[in-house]
Amino acid sequence: MYMGDYIAIERQLSQFEFECSSVSTGTPFLARVDDDKREIFLDCTWSDRHPSACRFLRPDGKLIRCTIHETSPPQCKFYRCVVMRIYDPAGAQVGIVTGTLALHSDNRELRLCWEEAERIIQDTSADTEVQFARALEAKGYRVE
Repeated sequence: MYMGDYIAIERQLSQFEFECSSVSTGTPFLARVDDDKREIFLDCTWSDRHPSACRFLRPDGKLIRCTIHETSPPQCKFYRCVVMRIYDPAGAQVGIVTGTLALHSDNRELRLCWEEAERIIQDTSADTEVQFARALEAKGYRVE
C-alpha cells in the first residue's frame, strides 16, 4: 500500500493516463489505467482516506487492486505480494503467484502444470504473467 511514496504523478494526460516517475530512480513512465479497472479507478474515496497509499490502488470487493497493472513500473512488479490467485475447477483457491512469478501451492497437480509451463515459457517479457495464466487456464484452472 505504501508504494505511493515511490511513484510520483507528474501530470495527468487524460482521465486514465498519467505521466509518472519512479521516485527512487527518477525513471519516467506512462501509467495507463487498465480497461477492466476503469470503473473502480473513478471512485477516489478509498485513496483519499489513505493518502500514503499508491494513488493507483483501489478496493474491488475484498481485494485491493492495482489499476495500472499492465503499465506499472518495475519496482511494483517486483514488490507485488500476489500477482495471481489460482482456483481449481470447483472454485477452491489452490495457489498464489508472487511478483517474482513464484508459485506457492501444496497442490501437486497445480505444481506439475506450473513446472510444465515454466519449461515452455522462455520469454520473460512483460506478458509473462499472461502466458502463465493462459497455460493454467488451458488445464482447467481459473486465474485472477
